[in-house]
Amino acid sequence: YNREGDLLFSVAKDTSGEILKKAKEHTKQINDIQTSLDLTMFITASKDNTAKLFDSSSLDHIKTFKTERPVNSAAISPIMDHVVMGGGQEAMEVTTTSTRIGKFEARFFHAAYEEEFGRVKGHFGPINCVAFHPDGKSYSSGGEDGYVRIHYFDPQYFDFELEA
Repeated sequence: YNREGDLLFSVAKDTSGEILKKAKEHTKQINDIQTSLDLTMFITASKDNTAKLFDSSSLDHIKTFKTERPVNSAAISPIMDHVVMGGGQEAMEVTTTSTRIGKFEARFFHAAYEEEFGRVKGHFGPINCVAFHPDGKSYSSGGEDGYVRIHYFDPQYFDFELEA
C-alpha cells in the first residue's frame, strides 16, 4: 500500500513487477494490514477513521468499521466473528488535550454486523498495534505510552452473541 491509501496487490510474473489488481478503498494513509489466521481475509487500518475487511484472493471489500479517530491497527479474531481496533488522536495533538478526550480504547466490532460491542481502556496514549493470540483467548495492545498490555478474555466473552 502507499501513503495515499491505495491498496496495491501485485504478483510479479516476471522481472517487470506487473500489478495484477489495484483497489482504492481508503481516503487517507493505511497504517496497518493484518491477515486472518487462515489467510482468506485481511484487515486494513487507516487514518481515515476506518478499518476495512477484504477478501485476500479477489481484493473485494467486504466490511467497514467506522470510528471517530484515526485507526492505527486492526486484527481479526482467529475463533470469533470479531475484529479489534486500536488508535486514537494523533500523538502530537495529545499534549494539548486530556487523556479522557484522546479515545485510547481498544474497540471490538462484530465482523459480520459491523457493530461495535465493546471497548477496553488502559493506555494513556494512542494504541499503535493490536494482535490476537493465535488461540483467540487473548489479545495484546501496544501504545504510544510505552506499554504492551496482554488482555485475557473472560469466559463471558466466548458466550457473547450480538443481537441483530
